Amino acid sequence: MAIAIACFVAVYGVIGGRLVQYGLSEIDSGSRYSAADRSLASRPDIVDRSGIVLATDIRVASLFGEPRRIVDVDEAVEELASVLPDVDYKEWHRKLSSGAGFVWLRRELTPRQQADVLALGIPGIGFRTEKRRFYPGGPVASHILGLVNIDNAGIAGIEKYVDDQGLGTLQDLGLDVDTELAPVKLSLDARVQHIVRDVLVDGMERYKAIAAGGVVLDAKTGEVVAMVSLPDYDPNNPYNALDKDRLNRMSAGTFEMGSTFKAFTTAMALDSGKVDLNDSFDASRPIQIARFTISDFHGKKRVLSVPEIFIYSSNIGTAKMADVVGIEQHREFLTRIGLLTRMETELPEVAKPTQPDEWKKLNSITISFGHGVSTTPLQTAVAAAALVNGGTLLKPTFLARGADHAKVLGKKVLDPATSDAMRYLFRLNVEKGSGRRAEVEGFVVGGKTGTAEKVVNGRYSSEKRFNAFLAAFPMDDPQYVVLAIIDEPKPEEGKSGATAGMNAAPMVREIVARSAPLLGLMPRFGEDEDALLVSY
Repeated sequence: MAIAIACFVAVYGVIGGRLVQYGLSEIDSGSRYSAADRSLASRPDIVDRSGIVLATDIRVASLFGEPRRIVDVDEAVEELASVLPDVDYKEWHRKLSSGAGFVWLRRELTPRQQADVLALGIPGIGFRTEKRRFYPGGPVASHILGLVNIDNAGIAGIEKYVDDQGLGTLQDLGLDVDTELAPVKLSLDARVQHIVRDVLVDGMERYKAIAAGGVVLDAKTGEVVAMVSLPDYDPNNPYNALDKDRLNRMSAGTFEMGSTFKAFTTAMALDSGKVDLNDSFDASRPIQIARFTISDFHGKKRVLSVPEIFIYSSNIGTAKMADVVGIEQHREFLTRIGLLTRMETELPEVAKPTQPDEWKKLNSITISFGHGVSTTPLQTAVAAAALVNGGTLLKPTFLARGADHAKVLGKKVLDPATSDAMRYLFRLNVEKGSGRRAEVEGFVVGGKTGTAEKVVNGRYSSEKRFNAFLAAFPMDDPQYVVLAIIDEPKPEEGKSGATAGMNAAPMVREIVARSAPLLGLMPRFGEDEDALLVSY
């Protein structure tokens, strides 16, 4: 019994002693290991649909000090300042005089800086190899890929999504250190992503706009093939990433989408069975309701058929179609196709649409032509895909998704006959309406313009516009939906107009013309396309 008691006392005495030792150790000394483990943890590469690397880890050296081994603090700081820029004398002196076991001095040095410090030969100064995230494309896909912090933890975009799937927890626990991980494959096409950004940058300059954005969406699967919001930032040097104007406008910004909403109002009216393509509505006089007057921008001042209401973008005709359907059914339809609820996708930065708390007749009328409801451009494109793909609503995804998986996830929200009618109207608008400048020979583009006046000091301003063009192609069997937006554009040099047909539509034309061949679509010319293909 004495021997047993002695053994128990000895074992628990050792445990107690170690606990006391850890309790008395310096905080910096303990943080050395957690910081090193977190910064050394691997992140998976992020690649596009073809395997092109969009984000990867590279090894960098970070400078640390061991104050207990520093012989002369003043001399050490002076020597380090001689080879490193912007040394904070007071802060470094405080750290190296603290008596701690470990302190960080500077993270992520260049190889030249590391060599210069090593040449100094200062005792108590050393390097730890860390991993830094590198984005080969720079700002090309910044709002999608997101960011990591100094410890290589995801804080935005797909990087944060990857951590939220459990990677961050494993790294925090030290269970994933310096381990190769399978790459995360996105639905993006890096080539199309570059094209969209190039077109938007050119458009912002040409039309002297404050912002622009665009998305290319696979209408059959819901995959985001490309998405850009400008101004953007370089994730390799994200000094301005938190600036207000760097917001991801496509998924985290809400806007009144203007006349692009007329596509949804028309689809609603046709799908209700209360309106068909052969119906007509009197648009000869403005609508007076309460203290407001609803008129047309370029009114025809006559009775218009449903196709004419669409291609002439008649506010009066669209409002009357919404009135036929009714307020409650109007609200239910927009909810059904996902325009009034928060969109679900992998990006953490997703805004919730805004709508009136109580819908009255005036609300329904103004919402019918795109005023009174604010939604994100991305979910506008997603809802449009349902209009043209046969009536199936698909949640958008930034990850690779097969056609079979998409069929399982899809939700039927429209009658196929309604989708057929909308394809006809989209195409008609590019052939004869406000979308003529979006035509791309050989690719059968269809679409709808949207020119929305912005609210300034509580009133709609005729001087500031938010323009959009919502398109799909090829319209006989739409494969892709394209949406381009441009904020506060000015008339192009030598021209007087600044409506969506003058700026957003040409931007879509350029995106389609340059990206369609890369997406595997062959152009077709004339009415004998089949014979032409056989001849090749």
